[in-house]
Amino acid sequence: MATSSGRTDTRAWSVLLVLCGAIFLEGIDVAMLNVALPAIRADLGLSTGTLSGVVSAYVLGYGGFMLLGGRAADLLGRRRMFLLGLVVFLAFSGLGGLATEGWMLLVARFVTGVAAAFMTPAGLALATGAFPEGPQRTRALGVYAGIGAGGFSLGLVAGGLLASIGWRWVFFAPVLLATVILLAAIVLLRGTAEDAGPAGGFDIAGALSITGAMLLLAYGVVRLEHAGEGPGATAGVFAAGLVLVAAFVVIERRSANPLVRLGILRSGPLVRTNVGALLFLGAFAGFQFMITIYLQELRGWSPLQTGLAMLVVAMDMILSPTLTPRLVNRFGNVRVLLGGVLSAVLAYALFLPLSADWTYAAMLPGMLLIGLAFSLAYGPLTMAATDGIDEREHGLAGGLLYTSMQFGTALGISAVTAVSAAAADGAPGDGLDLTAIRHGLVVPVVFAVVAVLVTALGVRRGSAATAAPSPASVPTAA
Repeated sequence: MATSSGRTDTRAWSVLLVLCGAIFLEGIDVAMLNVALPAIRADLGLSTGTLSGVVSAYVLGYGGFMLLGGRAADLLGRRRMFLLGLVVFLAFSGLGGLATEGWMLLVARFVTGVAAAFMTPAGLALATGAFPEGPQRTRALGVYAGIGAGGFSLGLVAGGLLASIGWRWVFFAPVLLATVILLAAIVLLRGTAEDAGPAGGFDIAGALSITGAMLLLAYGVVRLEHAGEGPGATAGVFAAGLVLVAAFVVIERRSANPLVRLGILRSGPLVRTNVGALLFLGAFAGFQFMITIYLQELRGWSPLQTGLAMLVVAMDMILSPTLTPRLVNRFGNVRVLLGGVLSAVLAYALFLPLSADWTYAAMLPGMLLIGLAFSLAYGPLTMAATDGIDEREHGLAGGLLYTSMQFGTALGISAVTAVSAAAADGAPGDGLDLTAIRHGLVVPVVFAVVAVLVTALGVRRGSAATAAPSPASVPTAA
């Protein structure tokens, strides 16, 4: 959908508006649930481990099926997969609000995650396909990433408000929003080119092996918080996942129509982008889980107060589509991304001396830096995910990015839960004390520091490419 005329440009931005609505929905859905976790625990009587499992169930579905969802978008049609994912997302979000026991909530969140695994990479591929590569696409993806990150940020406030009325509204509200987006998508995406892959069959064996591998590896990450109770079982889950990964590689090498072209993984910028995304989102997921428990269970703050405390993080919704694209056009993705992860390191480090009577003024600098980190990092990660990748594989590239993000989320939450539970004075199922939370908050700092090292490697490689006497352009991917 190249923007060669004003009319075409208007249609492209209309399509982007719908896609932004979907990524906003996915972000706000996750964020609202996170803020409502203590209220859900109180109503359903969940332990800390089960509470983190409510988040992890979504991650299992999302991470387990993301590569399949991304490739399905390339092979079966992006609009088709986007609409299908949106319908299922809508239905099971509503079912989550009807849950009366923990297992019902876990099932609803798992299927919602599977739906997002098909909807999100298809949406990113549609967004990149609507604009020609260059400044227009950079600006469009800046808006797309800003709306997505802003949905997560505003979801913290919306979740607090809705949870103060009743935590079930955290599930019912996305149903209303998804219905509006679905109706608009049916109209505005009509006639959008599907850009399906070449005919020749679907790689069923590859799909089954990689989906099974992703599910097992994601489950293994989730089990890390309980590894002390059964380290052998956790190791067995990881081993089984790795066996399926090996089987997948063999299948793809022999397949005439592989699900994933393995050569795409030889791209250094793509690998660094995905590792950076895993670490960046893992750091924030662990931080947000810990700080929510601190504010609501140790300080007695209401869900609404907790959401308002994190409202300043939503500054990324303004900066991402305005400032970040300009910085990327001038300095490149990798340098802007480095600024974002450095801001994250400083932000999480400021929370390490957390005390039982911290004022909001003491928290505000760290919160502002988190907002800045998302403003500078989330957009470049989204842009770099498909930078230099053939447009026919944008669905796959988007699937890789969001798989990394979900694995990072699962790893971050599991790591802080395991560390804080080990440091807690009480039993593992009890609430966490201040000492336990302080120990847990070390994890986001470690994740962010490693993200800086990975991103700095990209800066070094980019500088070397600039200095080389080659006519090739300097890569901007992270």
